[in-house]
Amino acid sequence: MDEFINADEYRAEVSAQQQEIYRLNTIIDEKNNQLNKKNKELLKNLTADKNNPFDNPTDYSGYCGDYSEIQPRLGESGYKIPVEIDHIEFRNLKRQYSIGSWCIIFQFFISIFLSLMLSRGIQLVLELMHGSDSSAYEYMYGSSILVALNMIIFLVCNVSNTFIGLKWAGFKGASMIKTRNFTFGKGLQYCIIAAFLWAVSVYAGTFVETILNKFDMTAYADQEGLGETPIALAIGYIYSCIIAPITEEMLYRGMLLKVFSRASQRFGIFATALFFGVAHGNIAQFILAFVLGIFLAQITLKHNSIVPAIVVHIFVNSFSTVMGLVSDISDTASFAAMLVLVALAILGLIMLIVFRSDGNRLPASTPQQHRRGRAVATSSLPFLMAFCIQVVYILYTLKF
Repeated sequence: MDEFINADEYRAEVSAQQQEIYRLNTIIDEKNNQLNKKNKELLKNLTADKNNPFDNPTDYSGYCGDYSEIQPRLGESGYKIPVEIDHIEFRNLKRQYSIGSWCIIFQFFISIFLSLMLSRGIQLVLELMHGSDSSAYEYMYGSSILVALNMIIFLVCNVSNTFIGLKWAGFKGASMIKTRNFTFGKGLQYCIIAAFLWAVSVYAGTFVETILNKFDMTAYADQEGLGETPIALAIGYIYSCIIAPITEEMLYRGMLLKVFSRASQRFGIFATALFFGVAHGNIAQFILAFVLGIFLAQITLKHNSIVPAIVVHIFVNSFSTVMGLVSDISDTASFAAMLVLVALAILGLIMLIVFRSDGNRLPASTPQQHRRGRAVATSSLPFLMAFCIQVVYILYTLKF
């Protein structure tokens, strides 16, 4: 009878084997899950992030949008952007640069066209009323008409081209103002830094103007007698201190920086600062606009919003206006204003050093981004046209 296995023992042995099989299957499933996770992580590391395709730690994340709109292959598993750019990516990126450039060209010519047409129309009406060409023009020039006309035209042109460019390039208007990590303290720090940049740039511009004067040239158009009425002055201050900062930031840091930064934030910063500089129409103001434009672009990227740039721009224009008004009161007032400027500039320099020591440096470009910045932009005819047109205009304003 020893040859026969007890039924209870048999069932116990089968149960033990089943438990062992279950345990082994559980171990295998856990190993498979771990392997799948590793494979997914490996695949993720091999595949570029659509919002940071160049894996650049110096870039400000979340600003440039989905780059798969420029390079559709980013959706492929394991695809990494190579150094050399292919035809599709080149074409799509060039189109982005062209969109921003066309908007700058439109803004330039439409503003001039509207200015000429509307001012001429108003002049004709005044001629019918006063019966004299010269008296009508003199009245327009000395009154608030041309100043108000200038404010309305640039407001309309800047705002309209901003939204045309954003829509054309595939960005939403709300993307300009979704501010990130911006506080009152940071705004105050940025304004003081801007005061330092303003002081340095103004003295550099004054030096350039002095050099030009030695060759019987001037960088500024003669506007003596333009809009000297109280209403005209008030409109001028409103435009300079509020309307211009808001609308210019919408156009240059809101739209143009978005479009020009698709592949390289560093290129976007310097390209928009360059266009912002030449848009001011003279060499002296170019220096201030270019230097300040770099800083405004950086804080826009940092906070993913034009709000900080608008705050700083309003401060700079208002500070410049107040300094000019105070300096015209008397020599004593001018000297006091100079002392305030020097103290603020020194504090601004300290703030700038602190700002940079906190890791707020301009983005660098990877080799891939370098190939997709200036090289692609300068292959765009509208980009070259937009720049050359405004440089020619600056040269035209150099009065001999």
